[in-house]
Amino acid sequence: MAMSPLAPDRFPDLPEIAGVTFATVAAGVKYTGRDDVMLAMLAPGTAVAGVFTRSATRSAPVLDCQAKLGGDPSAAAAILVNSGNANAFTGKNGTNATAAVVDAVAAVTRVPAARVFTASTGVIGEPLPHDRITANLQDLSDRQSAGAIAEAARAIMTTDTFPKGASATVEIDGETVTIAGIAKGSGMIAPDMATMLVYIFTDAQIGQAELQGMVASHNAKTFNCITVDSDTSTSDTLLVAATGRSGVDVTGNAAFSAALHRVMLDLAHQVVRDGEGATKFVTVEVTGAEHDTDAHQVAMAIANSPLVKTAIAGEDANWGRIVMAVGKSGAAADHDRLSIRIGDITVAENGWRAPDYSEEAASAYMKNAELEIGVDLGLGTGTSTVWTCDLTHGYISINADYRS
Repeated sequence: MAMSPLAPDRFPDLPEIAGVTFATVAAGVKYTGRDDVMLAMLAPGTAVAGVFTRSATRSAPVLDCQAKLGGDPSAAAAILVNSGNANAFTGKNGTNATAAVVDAVAAVTRVPAARVFTASTGVIGEPLPHDRITANLQDLSDRQSAGAIAEAARAIMTTDTFPKGASATVEIDGETVTIAGIAKGSGMIAPDMATMLVYIFTDAQIGQAELQGMVASHNAKTFNCITVDSDTSTSDTLLVAATGRSGVDVTGNAAFSAALHRVMLDLAHQVVRDGEGATKFVTVEVTGAEHDTDAHQVAMAIANSPLVKTAIAGEDANWGRIVMAVGKSGAAADHDRLSIRIGDITVAENGWRAPDYSEEAASAYMKNAELEIGVDLGLGTGTSTVWTCDLTHGYISINADYRS
């Protein structure tokens, strides 16, 4: 599969995080000739926070992880991820497969089962061949390395065209705190917390409850503000693990919180840049709504509209489709107060085409790989920014052939 034209030049050099190691293996869950399982080991004392899909058909691993958050952090922990099979909508087989993997990880690594977090991503409705995973656990345990995070990022990919990583460091009272994260996601992306998995690690010292609140807050402005195709996965999982090995307490620290937000936003943007078939990265900014909730509703209506997204793919400045999306959103709007811009070009204002609107200038702008759409509702102070991509023939080809 060709790499997305919006991909970064290369995978970043991610720093090692004290208290975290990784290993990967080609278990043949679905793919051949590539690693498809990763195991991360977390030192005793690691706080683990997370957010997950709210899909009514979420997978057995998601349900298992949700039940384990907030447990005793004094013991070591482990994260086991397989790609190629989502272990979702698989009934008791799915529950049993998850339990078998968890128990096997616990037995091999001597980590309590209550501290083993698993995730599966890939085809829905297919029984997970968990024996292929458990047969490789000793090898995964034996080959743990602090420097193998890049390999972990590649092992969790499905239709992704590039591995995704981001990091940040922050100085607190003269000491350095480090954050590094990886993600996978390309299609079925409209998180509700799309087959999207995110794992972020830090050596910061912080309590689980404090970390959980921070992650949930930042998630609302990062991963819950992206969409590729409006479809929410059964498997969305975001885990953040803080090992505490730096010895720096970041409780209530604004600088650490901002750094974590930067990493989460960077990874979220990379997921959009790898949207299946994507050729355009699009920022949608809505202002002037009655409240933020309405602004977000309008922004997502625009970002998810097939008509808007195909116009962007065709480099067509058909801003009437944006008007349509605003109107269908269900949020409060007054067409006589509505203004729309494409980039810095005002195309409509006060409910009418702008007097100096230039179709030629707007069409030229649409040829850019990165685009901005701005909408002001003129009703209040509510704002929202979301990120999306275009909808191309490539998206259809990828998903039409996914199980072939």
